[in-house]
Amino acid sequence: MGTSSPPTPPSRALIDGERRFKPITLPCEWVEDYRPGGYHPVVLGDVFNRQYKVIRKLGEGSYSTVWLARDLKNSGYVALKILVSEISGSTTELRTLRHIIEVAPVEGTRYITRLLGEFEHRGPNGIHKCLVFEPMGPSVNTMVEELPQFKPRRRGMKIRYPLRMAKSILKQSLQALAFLHENGIAHGDFQPGNILFALDDVDSMPEDLLRQEEDVQARSISPPVQRLDGKQDKWAPRYLCVAQPLVPFTCYAEGFKVKLSDMGGAYFFTDPPTKPVTPLGLRAPELILTGAVNNTVDVWSFGCLVFELITGQPLFCIPCSEMEDDDHLLSLTAKLGALPDEFFKHWTTSSLYFTPERKLFNCQLGGVAPGEEPLMVEQTTMEESFDRAGPDLDEEEAHKVKALIRWILQYDPAKRPSPAKILSDPWFCEIDVENDSSKVSIV
Repeated sequence: MGTSSPPTPPSRALIDGERRFKPITLPCEWVEDYRPGGYHPVVLGDVFNRQYKVIRKLGEGSYSTVWLARDLKNSGYVALKILVSEISGSTTELRTLRHIIEVAPVEGTRYITRLLGEFEHRGPNGIHKCLVFEPMGPSVNTMVEELPQFKPRRRGMKIRYPLRMAKSILKQSLQALAFLHENGIAHGDFQPGNILFALDDVDSMPEDLLRQEEDVQARSISPPVQRLDGKQDKWAPRYLCVAQPLVPFTCYAEGFKVKLSDMGGAYFFTDPPTKPVTPLGLRAPELILTGAVNNTVDVWSFGCLVFELITGQPLFCIPCSEMEDDDHLLSLTAKLGALPDEFFKHWTTSSLYFTPERKLFNCQLGGVAPGEEPLMVEQTTMEESFDRAGPDLDEEEAHKVKALIRWILQYDPAKRPSPAKILSDPWFCEIDVENDSSKVSIV
């Protein structure tokens, strides 16, 4: 084992041959990102700002880790979001949250996870902005698999929210979008992973009930983090924690609430970003083709989410690859119809798939290889995909939902309805989220 101190790791993305650690196979953040500019090393029991004692990991993302912490001064619990140190100063997330508190403090807490405080923490990897939020439950993306009707899991089971829940989630998240847009803010990363369920009252619960165990055998934490050279590393934690969302304490019965979270991709309408963070399958066509960012990218994402929550399947399933844009544009053409000329002219590789008359002749990504025949696959419209998924709707309501999705997912951004306009659609008017008394009961 080496005894000399290891060199400071570079404050940039790794290149081949620069890995410091033995691989960790548990579902955690990448251990190599514990470096200057990266994550702050946290272990259970750490105290931040002389006030917040970390007792459980709630999640992680590309730019932060999120922890459940006990508030030692005010009792109760908070969610502590620790940003990577390369994001310093007043972040866009912080600016938008402060703006919401300033212009609509009461209404904002109804729709957006509530910011309770902020501070900076100095660690081996730099100065980290730390945001203190109200604790929330799992995301809409993950909670569906925790519902009791899907346990035990059986072959052929359709894992999707009961219609009552799906409609309530959609309306509540749409109300949150309408609130943001009315205040000149776009969320920028509207997706199921950023819609969180509210908790039952956890403040009265004993810490022992909420604390994450430091147990390698139970796979709640990783084995010890080890450098390849055997030296001690001061930039990484002793172990990584597996995220344990507060599923047992989450309210999903009648009257449940959800809120929008993670304003890290948010922007003011007057100051759109040059590079948005929208997930691949939820990108509006103008984002793919021209990189144009407008006020309706959230609306497009919401239209995709209507399809996904009602059917249990994503409308556009686009794996990350070198050909992801072509893949997405071919899917758009199949599901929603031909792109308008104004968009199509920006598709620089369209000749790999379409004749000069814009007739589809090949679906093989990257074009037809020499000596090979063009590949053609069945072109399934959005409506056909919707019906094949067999959602729990009668024919009349299914027709309403498909028409709603078509209305939202218009190629021309200027023709897309605002969130407030979508809320006035009769299908949404039927849903009373205050009492969660939509006309369809849970299945």
